Amino acid sequence: MSFALIAVVIVLLVGHAAPALMALRRFEWLVAWRRYLEAASAPDGALTGRLGLVLMAGLPVLLVALLQIALREPLWGLPGFVFATLLLFWCWGPRDLDVDVEAIVEAGDADARRQATAHLLHEPGEALPDGHTLVAAVFEGALRRWFAPLFWFVLLGPAGVLTYRIFAQLGVDPAHAEATPTQREDARWLLSVLDWPAAQLMALALALAANFDAVFSAWRQWHAEGWRLDNGFLAAAARASVDIEIAEHDTDLPEADLATATPALLELRDAMSLVWRMLLLWLAVLAMFVIARLF
Repeated sequence: MSFALIAVVIVLLVGHAAPALMALRRFEWLVAWRRYLEAASAPDGALTGRLGLVLMAGLPVLLVALLQIALREPLWGLPGFVFATLLLFWCWGPRDLDVDVEAIVEAGDADARRQATAHLLHEPGEALPDGHTLVAAVFEGALRRWFAPLFWFVLLGPAGVLTYRIFAQLGVDPAHAEATPTQREDARWLLSVLDWPAAQLMALALALAANFDAVFSAWRQWHAEGWRLDNGFLAAAARASVDIEIAEHDTDLPEADLATATPALLELRDAMSLVWRMLLLWLAVLAMFVIARLF
């Protein structure tokens, strides 16, 4: 647990101190691996369905799990810690969320803002969508880039975070749009399964870091029709929290910000602030577990 906390802090610091290293977070190998399995299964296509998906994710994860076990004991676990930190850094993101949000806020013209917004929304579109769309995009990005990788890393180590990143790539990355519909749909379903517990814990952290009543009301209303593998409750809770915070605290902003910032940008800034508070709360809880184990 202590190694996990230190690894997360290192990944966050390195991501901000050396943003050029984000270029190392590349997954073209997964595209090549998928295409190899598809070619190897011709002509019957036996590996283009669920069996191929299992092999596609299972073999890399098995290799990482074996290395994770082998490096756990030597030199007091230091090689295992270095390996885990490198895997977490590689599977984090791949783009840094706060960098993408800052690029939107600081954009000097409409074209720059349109390009920055496309990085956040993962699709080309208008220069600046409405505030609720941006808030939902920030929290979805926080789930996929930060919190879900962190959750599975703490729970299962390097093998866990790699499993998550593989299914995130297979399920939503346009590079895998040519995959068979069965593989794509199964990968999305598995990604929803992996997202769900992290999203629930994010909602809890949001309730503690923001307006508890607003978050709980949005969460309960979303689940009124029953529990399902749908993380829409997170966006609903985020929008409710941001609306209340904007209404309560917009007068605290500097006059220059109020004069230049659109309502959508104010909501975007507040959403990013909430995400940082949630992440700090998660790290504080991890630190409490580490301290508790020392006594």
